[in-house]
Amino acid sequence: MAQPQGIHARRAALRLLDAILRRGETLDIAFSGATREVRKFEDKALARAIASEVLRWMVDIDALIDSATKKPLPHDAKARMVLRMMLAQWLRLGTPPHAVVATGLDLLAGGPRRLAHGVFSTLTRNAASLPDAPTLPEEAAMRWGERAPAIAAGLAEPPPLDLTLRDPAETEHWKVQLSADSLMPGHLRLPRGENVESLPGFAEGAWWVQDLAASLPARLLGQGEGRHVLDLCAAPGGKSLQLAAQGWHVTALDISKRRLDLLKTNFERTGLKAGTVRADALKWEPKHQFDAILLDAPCTATGTARRHPDVLHRIGARQVEEMAALQSALLQRALGWLKPGGTLVYATCSLEQAEGEGQVTAIALPLAQITQDELPARLAPTEEGWLRTDPGMLPKEGGLDGFFVARWTKA
Repeated sequence: MAQPQGIHARRAALRLLDAILRRGETLDIAFSGATREVRKFEDKALARAIASEVLRWMVDIDALIDSATKKPLPHDAKARMVLRMMLAQWLRLGTPPHAVVATGLDLLAGGPRRLAHGVFSTLTRNAASLPDAPTLPEEAAMRWGERAPAIAAGLAEPPPLDLTLRDPAETEHWKVQLSADSLMPGHLRLPRGENVESLPGFAEGAWWVQDLAASLPARLLGQGEGRHVLDLCAAPGGKSLQLAAQGWHVTALDISKRRLDLLKTNFERTGLKAGTVRADALKWEPKHQFDAILLDAPCTATGTARRHPDVLHRIGARQVEEMAALQSALLQRALGWLKPGGTLVYATCSLEQAEGEGQVTAIALPLAQITQDELPARLAPTEEGWLRTDPGMLPKEGGLDGFFVARWTKA
């Protein structure tokens, strides 16, 4: 019997969700293995889209499923997982119900197909719908407190595609070439779904993919004028590329060979230069001090939930505590490698207070306050002089990731 068209993408999405929700893998790490047997780029993209929408809206989708069953399905039941996928395709991706049924029920061969069909039919017949913004998992909502509603609103849609230009002076040129918007010099914003490698400017290294918020920490170090900067935990290299383009002599350090190889590939494509060091930053000792250090520290990455909604379900208090301890240790080491008069920028793509504001109090250096004119329009530093961005900010422009950034000067 011929298999339904698109079944390979759905099976891959099911494997992807199982890896994330049952084994605790990240979306990016699980994606390669889950889609190994999927050949078409479009099918791989569909598998990721289905899984991402399930993760983004899972609390609300589960509520719909429970409203149509007499007895709640176990949280990890395969029938519930398949129904999540079916509802995500119908309510979020616009897949017609008959196509959803044709591919969804096939995933339950030998299982409760009649149950799943009945639940889905009931919900479609009753014109079920999702709220305007996803309901956050309870633990995440509690951690984010009063910011939670705005953050949730910012997670309703996947993000647009942001690019950072090698030469900010060419912003207007590339805006025209790519039919893009721009929120500040050196930044471009395109609709999501673009095939990056086929876009003008990719082959010649005129730009690289980087969320607007992720581009701000390196910008806050200004022009290098040949001075030496250490980019700690540098891979995959977006900030190192920025620093090199800003005229810094860059040392890019990371512990991962695979990620450093990706960094080197990006430098080759753009024609920029940096020295690379593969080492554990908690053990490594430099031969000299640096004029500036950028520490974009390992973190829970909850600020990237727009494109990585797995963090909504994988991250809890234990992971936050572990990351905060690592960040504190890295900050203390970085302080000793900074020249007098040098600048340290600390950043995390996290929404957690412990990974941002909680780290500032332990630093004895005077804060070099971030100013309004260093930021895109409609973003502002806090009264304390650091920067906190949330996915709910700049909604009319397409939003941005959640970041914390602080800057100090060594006396």
